[in-house]
Amino acid sequence: MPKCLVLALALGVYSVGTPSVFAAAQEGGRASAPTIDERTGRVLTQAFELLGKDDYAGARAALQGLNMDRLSPYERSRVEQIYYSIDAASENYAGARQHMQAALASGGLTEGETSQGQKAVASLYLSEENWVEGTKALEAWLNVPTNKVLPADYYLLAIAYYQQGQVDKALVPARKAVDMTETPQETWLQLLNSLLLGKEDYNAALPVTQKLVALYPRQASYWTQLSSIYAIKEDYANSLVVLELAHHAGLLTQSADLRRLADMYSVRELPYRAAVLLQESIDKKLIEPDGKVYEQLANALMNAREFEQSLPVFEKAAGLSSDGTLYARLGEMNAQLDNWQAAIDAYQKAVNKGGLKDNAQPVLMTGIAYYNLGKLSEARNWFQRASATASTKKIADAYITLINSKLN
Repeated sequence: MPKCLVLALALGVYSVGTPSVFAAAQEGGRASAPTIDERTGRVLTQAFELLGKDDYAGARAALQGLNMDRLSPYERSRVEQIYYSIDAASENYAGARQHMQAALASGGLTEGETSQGQKAVASLYLSEENWVEGTKALEAWLNVPTNKVLPADYYLLAIAYYQQGQVDKALVPARKAVDMTETPQETWLQLLNSLLLGKEDYNAALPVTQKLVALYPRQASYWTQLSSIYAIKEDYANSLVVLELAHHAGLLTQSADLRRLADMYSVRELPYRAAVLLQESIDKKLIEPDGKVYEQLANALMNAREFEQSLPVFEKAAGLSSDGTLYARLGEMNAQLDNWQAAIDAYQKAVNKGGLKDNAQPVLMTGIAYYNLGKLSEARNWFQRASATASTKKIADAYITLINSKLN
């Protein structure tokens, strides 16, 4: 996880702002705030005002005039808190942590301030990417019954375990963070979902992904993830419905997602929908057409029995292919439609382009195409070539005999 996100988490659970050092400290059973020496009070006031103006250097300079050894525990805790705020705002997390630890050690904090300070120390360890110490400190804080634990605290602990690769330990606090509120933050659900999917626990991940879709319906990735989970669970009907809903909502803009939807239409025996989707996506420049895309579109049209429409698409796919296989298929399609001259052209391109597993079949089919056009001499030449291969010799010889009888 990026360090900036960890910092945001740390500062989210413990504000960098320092409370007024002159406010009455009612927490922890104190009846009134401890007294502050007049000179010390002026210095703290000046530093606090400079801090409020983001003049961190000025605030630090003002505090340096104090003799820390002569300060009371309460005064020392206020000074360390201001130093903490300066370093935290300056992104000096190690320095901020050390000053907060010094504030805690001073003995001048209230019970509530001590609790928040301990949590801040844990958060700052994590901001430093010291996951081990941060985990220990946060676990210790969470185990104090009187501390007011928030869902974000469990999320932060889950992040700490996740960074250490301890998925099982991360799952427990990640679930708690989500379960403690009716509307969990998006990042909390994302983390829990990521952990569950990493463990391939698709049954548990399903309701989490459904919640992400419900709370953040404009996020396309959640729809595609939900569709994928249904597909893994072999619930192909819901997998298709989810992806189709996302498409109708205008959320599918990635080529891979659109092609996947087209594949699902084909699998569900809806080839015409697949063809329409692919053609519209090409026209809108959402899919960059290449040989594979044209082949997918041509297959969809052919399966939808739109044979004539599929022919020019197969021609494009074959032209972009690295071998002659698709030209051979194009020849077969034209032959089935009695487009004999087009079949001849396609078969010859297949042979010329090469890379075929079986060169003899296109040669034989070229002879058959010439035969059906009544060009017997040309047909016999191709059958003689096909006769040289064992797999096509029997049929080729039969045609040669037939042609010789007709010519004689």
